Amino acid sequence: MQVGLFIPCYIDQLYPQIGMASVAVLESLGVTPVYPKNQTCCGQPVFNSGCFKESKKLAKKFYTCFKDFEYIVAPSASCVHMVRHEYGRFIQNDPEFTRLQSNIFELSEFITNILKVEKIEGKFPHKVGFHQSCSGLRGLRLGTSSELNENKGSKVKSLLQSLEGIELVSLNRSDECCGFGGTFSIFEEALSSFMGMDRLRDHEQAGAEIITGYDASCLMHIEGLIKRNKKNLKIMHIAEILSCAIS
Repeated sequence: MQVGLFIPCYIDQLYPQIGMASVAVLESLGVTPVYPKNQTCCGQPVFNSGCFKESKKLAKKFYTCFKDFEYIVAPSASCVHMVRHEYGRFIQNDPEFTRLQSNIFELSEFITNILKVEKIEGKFPHKVGFHQSCSGLRGLRLGTSSELNENKGSKVKSLLQSLEGIELVSLNRSDECCGFGGTFSIFEEALSSFMGMDRLRDHEQAGAEIITGYDASCLMHIEGLIKRNKKNLKIMHIAEILSCAIS
């Protein structure tokens, strides 16, 4: 199976290792990721700033880059949410574009929902705190409240729990925002940092060695607070943990 691989701006510019880890994980599962070289930003930053004209141009470019793929995979819940739920504002009454919107998946979502993989063969003997970003939890419903009420849990969390030796620590408030929130962290810096520190303390008190998640932007925000406050915690994207476990 071939899939179109979309690598968001944060990962391309700041965390390229997450992109490489995503490739390694997909290939280990028999998937061939194809990276269209003319891809660019999904448009989320300008969309969040209210620049809808510019957002429309980027939506059309994204469509041109990925329209020929059956599936599109990205290691970023917020970017997937942008394409799946916000692009409809810019391109309407186009069946092919609607198909593209329904066929883009966050990496772990693709593994569990499309590949139907429930267990990853690998070891990761560490205490891990799982941060659920707002876009993933509330936007893409990656572990919805209804699933949790039925004791099904999050499929993404179950994927991590399948690794030998891993211990997912129990958080007091596992569904709270880290405070990044796109432009919110720029215009409300103090409140954003306060919220991030709140999440950081929750992971610390739970005994986490590593904080993971499916959004590099949220992890970047938390990592900045870790470094600024000289905390003994490490940040790893879920793709990095899975790649490390299978290598």
